[in-house]
Amino acid sequence: MRRARQPSLPEVHDSIPVRKTSTFWRRLFTFTGPAFMVAVGYTDPGNWATDLAGGAQFGYQLIWVILISNLMAIVLQTLSARLGLATRRDLAQSCRDHYPPPITWLLWGLSEIAIAACDLAEVLGTAIGLHLLLGLPILWGVVVTAFDVMLLLALQSYGIRKIEAVILSLVATIGICFAVEMFLSKPPVGAVLLGFVPGSLGGGKLYVAIGILGATVMPHNLYLHSALVQSRAIERTERGISEAAGFNLLDSVVALNGAFFVNVAILVLAAATFFTSGHQNVATLEEAHSLLDPLLGSALAPIAFALALLAAGQSSTITGTLAGQVVMEGFISIRLRPWLRRIITRSLAIIPAVIVILWKGDRSVDVLLVLSQVILSLQLSFAIIPLIHFTSDRRKMGSFVTPWWGKTLAWISAAVIICLNAKLVFESVMGGLEAGNFVVRWILLPVTVLLVPLLIWMIVEPLWRRWQELRVAVVPTAMLPTLEAPLNRQFRRVAIALEASLRDSSILAGVIPLIRAAKSEVVLIHVVESAVARFIGLNADDEEVQHDLDYLDRVANQLRQNGITCSTRIGAGEPEDEIARIAEEEKINLIVTGSHGHRLLGDIFHGSTINELRQLTSIPVMTIRTHDHAS
Repeated sequence: MRRARQPSLPEVHDSIPVRKTSTFWRRLFTFTGPAFMVAVGYTDPGNWATDLAGGAQFGYQLIWVILISNLMAIVLQTLSARLGLATRRDLAQSCRDHYPPPITWLLWGLSEIAIAACDLAEVLGTAIGLHLLLGLPILWGVVVTAFDVMLLLALQSYGIRKIEAVILSLVATIGICFAVEMFLSKPPVGAVLLGFVPGSLGGGKLYVAIGILGATVMPHNLYLHSALVQSRAIERTERGISEAAGFNLLDSVVALNGAFFVNVAILVLAAATFFTSGHQNVATLEEAHSLLDPLLGSALAPIAFALALLAAGQSSTITGTLAGQVVMEGFISIRLRPWLRRIITRSLAIIPAVIVILWKGDRSVDVLLVLSQVILSLQLSFAIIPLIHFTSDRRKMGSFVTPWWGKTLAWISAAVIICLNAKLVFESVMGGLEAGNFVVRWILLPVTVLLVPLLIWMIVEPLWRRWQELRVAVVPTAMLPTLEAPLNRQFRRVAIALEASLRDSSILAGVIPLIRAAKSEVVLIHVVESAVARFIGLNADDEEVQHDLDYLDRVANQLRQNGITCSTRIGAGEPEDEIARIAEEEKINLIVTGSHGHRLLGDIFHGSTINELRQLTSIPVMTIRTHDHAS
C-alpha cells in the first residue's frame, strides 16, 4: 500500500497558530516571514556580480532594470504563495499531481541541478566573504562551507519561526552594511533618481541588463515560497484563505522591496565608486573589495562589503537547503534526514568548485558564478510556466484563480524573463563554443537542445487540454452496443470513474453491455479538484461542483432508463485517493477507469491515475482505452 500523501515541509506544516481574535498588526506579524526567507535568494552572491558590472560600466543608467525585475518577482512570488494557500500543495507537489511520472522525474532532475547551481553561488560567496574578511584562502573557504550544515541542523530544532528570525537578522545585516556604503560613497541623488527612468538598451548594456534580469527570479524560490506559506495554521474557509493571501502579499511586497534596495545599493555603490573614478572594468568581487578603501578613504567600506557578502552567502545557504527538501519530497515523495540532504546538496556544489579552483586558480571563481546563473536561467522557465498555468486553473484554485489582469501581468513577466534568459543562455553557449569549452560543447548545448521541445509542450499542453474540454457544453452518452461477453458474476457492484469529458462515452460504451448482462449495480464516481470544493466541502456554492453533480445525474438517469441500477458519488481532492476511498466505502467489487490509449510520446506526455490507484486499493481495476475524439 502506498504511503499517504505528506504535506509540504511536514515538520513545520501548520505549526504556527493564527488567532482570529488578534489585532491586525498581530496577525500581520504572524504571517511575516516566508517572503523574507525567499528574498535572500534575490540578494545572493550570484546577483552581486551583475549589479556591480552594471554600476561600474554604465553608472546609474540600469536602476530601472532592477526595478522592473523586482516588480516581476513580486508578481511571480505572489502567485507562488497563492498556489500554496489555495491548494495546500507546493509547486513541486502540484507538478507531480498534474504531469505524468516521466515528466515529473525530468522536472525533478532539472530542479536539483538548479539548486546545486544556486548552492555553488552560495559556497563561492561565503568563501569570498571569508577571504575578504579574514584573509582565508578561497579554496579553504570552500572547504569550510561544508560544515555549515551544523548551523542549519541547530536552527531546525527550534522551529520555523527561529529560522525566519535568523534569516531576517542576516537580511538586516546586509541592509545595514549597504546603508553604511551609501553614506560613505555619497551618490548624487539627482543621478540616482534619473536611473529609474527607462532608457535604451544596446550592446554591452543590453547584455548586463539581461544578466540582471536573469539573476533576479530564482526557480527554487518559487518552489520554496509555496511551501513556506503552509506553515501557518490558517482557517480552512474562503475567508481564512483570502485573509492569508492578503497578508502574504504584504509580506512579499515588503521583503522583496528590501531585496530591491540591496540590489540597487550594490549598483549605486559601483556607480558612485568605480564608474565615476574611471574603474569601469571592475569584473570581480575581490577587485571591488580592494578598491573600496582607497577610493572611499575609509577602512570601514571594505569590511562592510565583505560582511554583507558573508551574510548573503549564509542566508542563501539555509533557504537553499529547505528548497531542496521541498523539491525532493514534492516531486518524488522521498524524505531524507536534513543532515543527509544538506551533505548531498553541498557536495554537489563543493566538489566541482574545489576541482576548478585547483585546476584554474582563484580567478576561476567568477567564471563559476556566471556558469551558475546560466544553469539557473535554463531551469527557470520550467518553474514559471507550471506556476502560471496552475494558478490560472479554476479547477485547482477555485475562487482564488488568478484574475485576467493578473494572468496578463504574469504572462508578460514570464515572456520577458524567458526571452531574456534564453538570450543569456544562447550568448553563453555561443561564447563557450567559440572558446572550445568542453562542458558547453558536450553537456550544456545538448541539454539546451533537448529541453526546448519540453518547454514548448509545457506551454501548450494545458491550453490544448482545456480547449478539448470546452468543445462541447454537454457530454453525450454513447449508444450502447450489443452484448459480447458478460462480466464475472462476482462483480456485483461496479464503480465507473468518469472525467466529465468526451472520453466518458468510450468508457460507458465499453463496459455497460457487460454490466447489464451480469445484472451488476453501478456507482458513478467523479472527483472535483477545485480548491473551494477541497476545503469548504461539496456543498459549497462552487460552479464546478454544481456542474459535475448535474452531469452525473444526467448520466445516471440515462443508465436507469436502460434498466441498470445506478447511484452516484462525487469526491473532492486527489482523484486516485478519492476513487479508492469511495470504492472502499461502497464495497465495490470492480473499478472501471479510462486510459488515453496514446502511443510513443503520447504515453509520456499524457498520464492517468491508474497506476497510483492500483497501489492504493486491492479492488481490481479495469482500464478501457478512450480517445479525445470519442462521441
